[in-house]
Amino acid sequence: MLTDLDLTIGGGVTGLLGPSGCGKSTLMRALVGVQRVAGGEVTVFGEPGGSKALRNRVGYVTQAASVYDDLTVAENLKFFARVLAVGPDEVDRAIESVDLRSHRDQVVGRLSGGQRSRVSLAVALLTTPDLLVLDEPTVGLDPVLRRDLWALFHRLADDGAAVLVSSHVMDEAERCDRLLLMREGRILADGTPTEIKEKTATHDVESAFLAIVEQDAA
Repeated sequence: MLTDLDLTIGGGVTGLLGPSGCGKSTLMRALVGVQRVAGGEVTVFGEPGGSKALRNRVGYVTQAASVYDDLTVAENLKFFARVLAVGPDEVDRAIESVDLRSHRDQVVGRLSGGQRSRVSLAVALLTTPDLLVLDEPTVGLDPVLRRDLWALFHRLADDGAAVLVSSHVMDEAERCDRLLLMREGRILADGTPTEIKEKTATHDVESAFLAIVEQDAA
């Protein structure tokens, strides 16, 4: 359950960090309109979250790969392009943006975990979304793939998209422009990594998070 949430997601890369089960996925699902909201209001670009007007403005990547393993990369993108009513040129652009051009004719089920994650991301990029919501996109990936994906998130933000990324891995916090530290359905801290560390007089975000939790409990 989410409680006492009042926040605005702006430009750049915003990291939503906290332990598993703290409500990160629930918050993200509410933003994209696939979570029933019992109270309060969720507004995206002036429209209710999940409304038809936001269909091509919001991209969402779930924790599990949301593509077809028996189709190639290109076939997956062409299928979703038809569903989203976007032109064939967008397929090539999306594949290029996630650096999968050399794998476009490979069956997705034969790709590595990181490559499959990038195919799902390419689907979300077909409409060139203004808001990109990524739920634990780097979970289970090796450090090199995680680094490459974070570099891609920042390129997308530099191109104008607002990027919201959830993670329970504290060392990814330093890669964010802004951090939201979450626990038990509440946002305990909101600021840049530097601001949060300075506020708690700590040298890393994990220590800062622990300090904030202790302060909250007290």
